[in-house]
Amino acid sequence: MGCVHGKCCTRYPSSSDGDSGRRREKRPYKCKHILTQRSLELVPVPSHNFTLQFSVLTQHGYYPDTVERENQDSFCIKTQLQGNPSIHFFGVFDGHGQYGAECSNFVKDRLVERLANDTTLLDDPLKAYNSAFLATNSELHDSEIDDTMSGTTAITVLVVGDTLYVANVGDSRAVIAVKDGDRILAEDLSEDQTPFRKDEYERVKLCGARVLSVDQVEGLKDPNIQNWGDEYSQGGDPPRLWVPDGMYPGTAFTRSVGDSTAEKIGVIAVPEISVVRLTRNHLFFVVASDGVFEFLSSRTVVNMAAEYADPRDACAAIAGESYKLWLDNENRTDDITIIIVQIKGLSNSGASATDNEVDCGPMLMKSIKGSFDTSSVSEPEETYGSVRTDLYDTQQSCQHSVSMNRSAAIVVPSPMMHQRPSQLDV
Repeated sequence: MGCVHGKCCTRYPSSSDGDSGRRREKRPYKCKHILTQRSLELVPVPSHNFTLQFSVLTQHGYYPDTVERENQDSFCIKTQLQGNPSIHFFGVFDGHGQYGAECSNFVKDRLVERLANDTTLLDDPLKAYNSAFLATNSELHDSEIDDTMSGTTAITVLVVGDTLYVANVGDSRAVIAVKDGDRILAEDLSEDQTPFRKDEYERVKLCGARVLSVDQVEGLKDPNIQNWGDEYSQGGDPPRLWVPDGMYPGTAFTRSVGDSTAEKIGVIAVPEISVVRLTRNHLFFVVASDGVFEFLSSRTVVNMAAEYADPRDACAAIAGESYKLWLDNENRTDDITIIIVQIKGLSNSGASATDNEVDCGPMLMKSIKGSFDTSSVSEPEETYGSVRTDLYDTQQSCQHSVSMNRSAAIVVPSPMMHQRPSQLDV
């Protein structure tokens, strides 16, 4: 959810053959899905002897008033960062404003480039991540792109061995699936940064922002009522940020990269970073734009993804359901981008529960710890209205694996009056 008003690196360097006495690493592979024509990627993490199998889908939104509007989402998948076969990057960037596409593409290129060139990345990944976001934000301000009223959110996952570093700016989201006996839990790896959060609301208010819904700023509702319920029940008129004496910029998020005008009222590019050590009970993680999560909760997304052995099928099913729910509830859809990364063959059975606690860096403005969603994947869930979940948090060790049956691909639907095929940028 942006203001009121893709293509990336999936090519991998081949592993060196090396000397005959040295062990040869697995080569990453790429193959096309027969039904969806989407790419399936697999890359090893040799430091901990497991692999990541993943796919990505980006679906252009349907905007009946501006049918030629370009997809403002972009994504970046960069394996073997810094030439290290055990460091991999996954990111989704949701642009907004007139130059949102330019902003998201600029940020997805520069952010990973900053990380790749930071010699302190392995020594202090939290500091490197924070520095990369702030430097990229400054570069966007100084670029030829007009980010006065445009910018991008960013949800990114850096895999370093068996550890995930999840950095979030905005209201896109990452969630991980954890096997717990005969259940699969959905644990958010990020927390949406919106005025619904009390800490974010108070922070932007101190920076001079007016926080009002569109109805309030237009005088249709009492602006003195500073209570909008929650993201489950609020519906389509969320609280937004406005300058003290104007009806702009109207952002529904409290952090972003770019948005130089909104920056003056507290919209910052400082990421919240969570750290999670993977165990054999972690099945897969999802990185997606808010076009996915507007009408699907984290639990529903994990439930759906768990039904498919092939992440390409899971991406298509989730994108298709998101697209359908947008059209059921509104006369348009948002752009939709989703990456699903399956964790294959990790067997660090010696890890204890205390090893898996989320570790927060000193730059965080909110501690990323708390209880997690204990809902079973077998339980159905209503998906009407905006049902974003804000449950995320500490990892717990479980002792079981999961098997998933292959299912036929689900094609992303488009409205009949404006048929537009789903897109995959590679």
